[in-house]
Amino acid sequence: MIERTVARQLFFGILLCIAATMSAVADGILDANTASTEELTGLAELNETLVETILVNRPYETIGALNELLSQSLDADTLESLYGKLFVPLKLNSASDSDIQLIPGVGRKMAHEFEEYRPYTSMEQFRREIGKYVDEQEVARLEQYVTLE
Repeated sequence: MIERTVARQLFFGILLCIAATMSAVADGILDANTASTEELTGLAELNETLVETILVNRPYETIGALNELLSQSLDADTLESLYGKLFVPLKLNSASDSDIQLIPGVGRKMAHEFEEYRPYTSMEQFRREIGKYVDEQEVARLEQYVTLE
């Protein structure tokens, strides 16, 4: 009886871990260059035509290229909402000011801070430098949008 209870607890513990992992992935930002048709279709801001447009025009070198395409059909508020869920990762050491400002909530001043500390040699450097201006939670949010490639 005790073994069955332990096995049941272990089973439910594993299920909780799997659910937490899936939730963390679901909360992440999709890469517009690799998101599946199903993932794109699940975004409220995109209709079937826009999903197909995104897929056909891949790959996107920058978020600016994707923005140029989508801004023909979506207004600024809808794009900002969408970019909270779908983005083309920014190359920290070469992204343009206008591309950096496409990150939801990033304005001219924060874009300047991104650029000021170039070249970045590690994500730890990014966290440390940007962490001078925003709290740890915001640094973690911003980090989802960037890469060192």
